[in-house]
Amino acid sequence: MPQIAQLADTYASQVFWLLIFFGITFFVIGRGMVPKVMETVAMRDRQIADDLAAAQAARDAADEQEETWRRRENENHAKAQALIAKAKADAAASTEKKVAAAQKRLDKKLAEAEERIAEARGAAMAEVETVAADAAQDIVARLAGAKVDSKAAKAAVKEAMANG
Repeated sequence: MPQIAQLADTYASQVFWLLIFFGITFFVIGRGMVPKVMETVAMRDRQIADDLAAAQAARDAADEQEETWRRRENENHAKAQALIAKAKADAAASTEKKVAAAQKRLDKKLAEAEERIAEARGAAMAEVETVAADAAQDIVARLAGAKVDSKAAKAAVKEAMANG
């Protein structure tokens, strides 16, 4: 078989060119391109790590600012609550003073009204006594035909009103 015999003659040359081709490929890709790709990957990893670190630092700063803001907001809220409580207390004291003054005026008016009522009652009772005494004189004069003087009629009416 001549093809097998020929194989031995061409085998060495094929192995030679195979080694040359793989050697060139190794140096071009392995020594030229792969380090550049690896450097790009490493640079990208480094950039991602730096970005993550910057993001974490920004987050920590934001958390710190938020905590400061919350603390300040709580202090302002407490101050506002104190002001509201003070305003309520002042308003209550003012209202209580006004109510006390109004109550004093009302008590004074009530006392004056009671005085007027007592005077009116006294005047009415005196008027009733006078009217009753006159009526008693008229009744006695008509029924008995006798004349009663006004002092006796007034005394009898007072006694009857006192007994009740």
